[in-house]
Amino acid sequence: MTGSRILVTLTLLAAMAAVTACGRKAGLDTPYEAAVQARKDAEKAKQPLPPEPEKPVKDKKFILDPLI
Repeated sequence: MTGSRILVTLTLLAAMAAVTACGRKAGLDTPYEAAVQARKDAEKAKQPLPPEPEKPVKDKKFILDPLI
């Protein structure tokens, strides 16, 4: 019985490792960067252009920011 438990545990660990390895290996895109990229892609493909994205407002410093 312990042998089957070890096998099940190893199988589950391998499955979890495989699932966590999926995804893009790059930095996260901000919504603005994603909108700019979508606009460029649509322009290349000669499709209707999505609306022009607005530049994000620069973050203001807050007194508690160093705690985060």
